[in-house]
Amino acid sequence: MSNSNALSLVAAAKSAVAVLWPAGRTPWQNLTNAIVVYYVVSRTLKAHRHLRARGIVQTAHDFYQWVLQETILLALRLPSARKKVETELGKTRLDIEKRMVPQGPGVTRHLSLPAQGHDQNWILEEMAKMDEESGNHVNWRDGKVSGAIYHGGEDMQRVIVAAFERYCVSNPLHPDVFPAVRKMEAEIVAMCLKMYNNPTGAGVTTSGGTESIIMAVKTYRDWARATKGITDPEIVIPISAHAAFDKGAAYLGVKVHTIPVHPETRQVDIRGVRRAINPNTILLVGSAINFPDGNQDDIVALGKLASKHKIGLHVDCCLGSFIMPFLEEAGFPVQPFDFRVQGVTSISCDTHKYGFAPKGNSVVMYKDAQLRRFQYYINPHWVGGVYASPSIAGSRPGALIAGTWAAMQYMGHNGYLESCKSIVTAAKTIAHRIRTEIPELRVLGNPPASVVAFAAAHKEPGLNVLEVGDKMSKRGWHLNGISNPAAVHIAVTRLTVPVVDQLIADLKDAVGEAKLSPSGQGTMVMLYGLGKSSPVGSALVGRVAEAFLDTLYKA
Repeated sequence: MSNSNALSLVAAAKSAVAVLWPAGRTPWQNLTNAIVVYYVVSRTLKAHRHLRARGIVQTAHDFYQWVLQETILLALRLPSARKKVETELGKTRLDIEKRMVPQGPGVTRHLSLPAQGHDQNWILEEMAKMDEESGNHVNWRDGKVSGAIYHGGEDMQRVIVAAFERYCVSNPLHPDVFPAVRKMEAEIVAMCLKMYNNPTGAGVTTSGGTESIIMAVKTYRDWARATKGITDPEIVIPISAHAAFDKGAAYLGVKVHTIPVHPETRQVDIRGVRRAINPNTILLVGSAINFPDGNQDDIVALGKLASKHKIGLHVDCCLGSFIMPFLEEAGFPVQPFDFRVQGVTSISCDTHKYGFAPKGNSVVMYKDAQLRRFQYYINPHWVGGVYASPSIAGSRPGALIAGTWAAMQYMGHNGYLESCKSIVTAAKTIAHRIRTEIPELRVLGNPPASVVAFAAAHKEPGLNVLEVGDKMSKRGWHLNGISNPAAVHIAVTRLTVPVVDQLIADLKDAVGEAKLSPSGQGTMVMLYGLGKSSPVGSALVGRVAEAFLDTLYKA
């Protein structure tokens, strides 16, 4: 906030005091008036900070969208409208269940414990039967799935399974009982810190990237409260940052300022970040790389801002994981992003992605152990004894830690280096061929690593790229639809490398079909199009997402 604005607020407060505290008032009246003044001034200050962060135009747009959405939602509460909406949502729910829940007389449902336990052969046969019942499950081994399956090969799989078997009942909550698991977890963190050029730093393993990010938000919230007295914490993130930051902020009572990215570079607008910083700011966020379009924010510029304002800077490398640290050595250009950048105070890295570790493991790293302590939960007064845990979970599966340690030992530095070379070469080949061979599409930004996102070219306003995504689905590809702008992305894995030519050939055909005969009925078009159609569309997408989550637990 500028000095002139601060002085204006002080002057307004003084004026309020003059009006509310004339001579002869009782102490109780003075106290009441003081509360009113505090409320008015604090609310005015919050409004000013929000306006400064969002800008007048965006704030007005947000307010208009909010009013419109509330008006429409109010109208939808009318009996006739509500009945119509519920009918359509019911149809959608049934469609989701039809696709996800096995149907028919041959389907066996296990809704209660068997009277007598079954042997291993029966269990394996029943699992095979359930795979067959699903019918439409994806053969991920053909390389047509974007991300999701980070397969390190059959040999790696056997190594991980062997580690699982050895430590299947282990629990890091009891390091005295399972000392080897404690050692392996500490070594996983140490190896990642070394990769990200902070061998003297500190870290913790978590259950995945989302928990790593939530833990970082919790750490900075508690750090700011303890060291700066901040009780209304705020964080500043790019619009391209992972939704886990919003999720963590929602859980932890932290306000989020979301900053646009440059339409061409896809990097967060540094001027917008600068405007959003205020005395309640505890954390800036940058991605290396982000999930939607695979681009990297200007970490150096963010680091300068973080250092200047003495606040945290978290770099989300969950998706970049074991690709970003090897880019330079593999011969690819890369901008600075790790702990060598002044101002970077924490980094998250998913070992279960390009580290090929089993799903359910990630690492959050801090510049030093002092900062990490704010992540811990400690309760010395519990009647069950002193309770202390480094992250959200209490008991944790030691088998996953053992599998992660085994995967990292199996791959080694050279293994990850070669993996980086092949994956990034494939991603850059895809981006180059889209730019040179498919003029109807444009690649978003200049992605440095493993993710490539494409939207309709500016000269192709009539092409719906989400329709292209749906046409690719019919060809067996499972790509990700994204929004703002509407686009489709592929996260390249080792499985993708052999099928790059097929991807480009199918993409050309999908573009041609989308131009000539768009259906408007595919999953991407319907879901993402609904969200953009109107303010209420987003709320309806939320209802559809609720139905999807409900269906996950329909036995």
